[in-house]
Amino acid sequence: MKVVGRAIPHESAREHVTGRALYTDDLLPRYPNALHAWPVQAPHAHAHIVRLDVQPAYAVPGVVRVLTASDVPGLNDSGLKQDEPLFPAEVMYSGQAVCWVLAESEESARLGAARVAVEYEPLPAILSIREAIAQGSFQGATLHAKRGDVQQGLLESARVLEGELELGGQEHFYLETQASLAVLDETDHLLVHASTQHPSETQEIVAQVLGLPRNWVTVQCVRMGGGFGGKEVQANPFAAIAALGAYLTRRPVRVRLNRLQDITLTGKRHPFYARWKVGFSEDGELHALQMELFSDGGWSQDLSEPVMARAVCHADNAYYIPHMDVKGRVCKTHKTSQTAFRGFGGPQGMVFIEEVIDRVARSLGLPPEVVRERNFYRAEGTGHRVGEGRIAEPGTRSPEPAPHSTTHYGQAVKDVERIRLIWDELKQSTEFDRRRREVSEFNAQSPHRKRGLAITPVKFGISFNLTAFNQAGALVLVYQDGSVQVNHGGTEMGQGLFTKIQQIAAQTLGVPLESIRLMPTRTDKVPNTSATAASTGADLNGGAVRDACEKIKARLAGVAAQKLGVHPADVVFEDGQVWSIWKPEERLGFAEVVKAAYAQRVQLFADGFYRTPGLHWDKTRMWGKPFHYFAFGAAVSEVEVDGFTGQYVLRRVDILHDVGDSLSPLVDLGQVEGGFIQGVGWLTLEDLRWDARGQVATRSASTYKLPSFSELPEVFHVRLLPRATEPGVVYGSKAVGEPPLMLAISVREALRDAVAAFGRGGVVELASPATPEAVYWAIEKVRERALVSGD
Repeated sequence: MKVVGRAIPHESAREHVTGRALYTDDLLPRYPNALHAWPVQAPHAHAHIVRLDVQPAYAVPGVVRVLTASDVPGLNDSGLKQDEPLFPAEVMYSGQAVCWVLAESEESARLGAARVAVEYEPLPAILSIREAIAQGSFQGATLHAKRGDVQQGLLESARVLEGELELGGQEHFYLETQASLAVLDETDHLLVHASTQHPSETQEIVAQVLGLPRNWVTVQCVRMGGGFGGKEVQANPFAAIAALGAYLTRRPVRVRLNRLQDITLTGKRHPFYARWKVGFSEDGELHALQMELFSDGGWSQDLSEPVMARAVCHADNAYYIPHMDVKGRVCKTHKTSQTAFRGFGGPQGMVFIEEVIDRVARSLGLPPEVVRERNFYRAEGTGHRVGEGRIAEPGTRSPEPAPHSTTHYGQAVKDVERIRLIWDELKQSTEFDRRRREVSEFNAQSPHRKRGLAITPVKFGISFNLTAFNQAGALVLVYQDGSVQVNHGGTEMGQGLFTKIQQIAAQTLGVPLESIRLMPTRTDKVPNTSATAASTGADLNGGAVRDACEKIKARLAGVAAQKLGVHPADVVFEDGQVWSIWKPEERLGFAEVVKAAYAQRVQLFADGFYRTPGLHWDKTRMWGKPFHYFAFGAAVSEVEVDGFTGQYVLRRVDILHDVGDSLSPLVDLGQVEGGFIQGVGWLTLEDLRWDARGQVATRSASTYKLPSFSELPEVFHVRLLPRATEPGVVYGSKAVGEPPLMLAISVREALRDAVAAFGRGGVVELASPATPEAVYWAIEKVRERALVSGD
């Protein structure tokens, strides 16, 4: 009768497909007198605002108010680091909103915004990472993680390679754009409906802008139509605009961005640039790695520094490198402030190390998968490595050999053998060696079309970089009829968190799923919540809900024990019934026990709390244990490439992923599949571009290519690792939201393998994203090198 681990549909699946599911903007009909907001967007990437005249807007029928900096009663800033003015005096990116028009209709607001007169004094703009590096334009701290002596390690290496790589950004392109709806009640308190992944932070920013205590502001998130990190921080300014408008006009105010506004006003996945030097042996064992990472943070800090921290921490992926030195800097440019995106810097760091691995392998004439497996983290006593490193505090050296299961930032990799277990099982189940031979045979017989095959691993740390965020609360209410209401701090964005929470509550209380009702996330039910991000939604909120349910069940067990004449420890709750292990045939209904508890004045509600144990992290030295555990996985991808055009098809993908003991297998499979395809989009299709004026050039689905059915693998096999219990996490589960995205690196490496087949070996320089054009030019370089060498 287990509920946890049962494969059930998403709890709102029926509502999603029938259109009955309500999102933030769907609440608008409840407020027929609401005003609509429209931004006045600047056409320059960098400029002083010389004059702002809003009076012409009032000539448009229906315009009620134009919001400017002078209207802000509190702090004119929507950033946590107070570097994001809500109404700027200096334009910092093309499309930035300089004021907002409120009107009776969206059309009136749009026409009013067009009438606002703004004069600008254009200023020089920095529009790329390389420009920022050249001009020393950085923000935040330099992040530095190291172990061993990299310079000595490079000197002792048989071979040394240097290289660089740029990675493009990625537009979130969630189906539901940014939306907020603010309402002022009769006591001057605010209710803000917001499409936000972090209601408590949205509450904080709204209160900050209005100069109010936080208890005057309630933020509710019904559900989101996608988030992917784009609504973790960047929902806040739009909620603040709606709240400010409602506060000043005493009418409900709606902010709902259209697609063009959403793309031009919000941040993206950070573009990255890396340069590196690696030392290695003749058999492909990495001895030393020196790497510098640079990200395009845009105009403000946002979450760029913690994103870079995770990139620095994931520059090892699944590989032990004895001597390692990784530095990261965030560049300040005149673009949208780049922000959280699924993986949060981890994907960028992992692409860079896979780039290094492939270049090492091809320089030695070895298959990349051989070099990968020779460098895996592993438990002590499982083999010898060239170039034993040392483990110590940063900047020092220890006399003891370094364990091969400790990262360059000092954290031991628990269950390190899972990397090799998943790798070996996947190679065997996909018949990798046989297929490698078949690919070689096909390529030998096909001069104009080539196939590529690659297998890549994933090791991804689970927890927030900021230790304080690793906590969650819950409030569970049991009513006299046995029905249960669950409140928690997590937000539902389609990822299935509420489905898992429903299963956790039902399993813990021993009641049917139908007895559990999940409530919209509200800051007046559960305060001081953390963002639903970093793949921790189920870990944190599930732990808190279980804690609350256990408290209630313990109280009910005492009541049932009296009725059954046994000790409370001998009482069983399952499927809506309660009985003793000694007389299982004598059963009480759950509702019967609840009513008896009420009659005895036993408390039938409880708060729950969870904090992730064992974390310690010194962010200034980048040393400690920032992650509770690691999620592992591996993917095998096979592609076929047309040598005349660079066009390719993804022939087959096989994935084996570790989610611990799955809380909800259908949900987890969907997350693995969806994360992988989103990663494929980032690495092969989604070519995010800005033009020379700093405007986003790829501003719609017609110019920004998203994955579709035509990009799906012809054969797609996804399996969850069995018997994979993770101790210390709710019901033995593991996070699943972000790690699968990095499995898509296997597609990039398969494309590189196919490109290499057009030549005679050697390094393959493949741009990212690896669009058909990028693949074509990589093929041309390989062919040119083959001609020069006389092959």
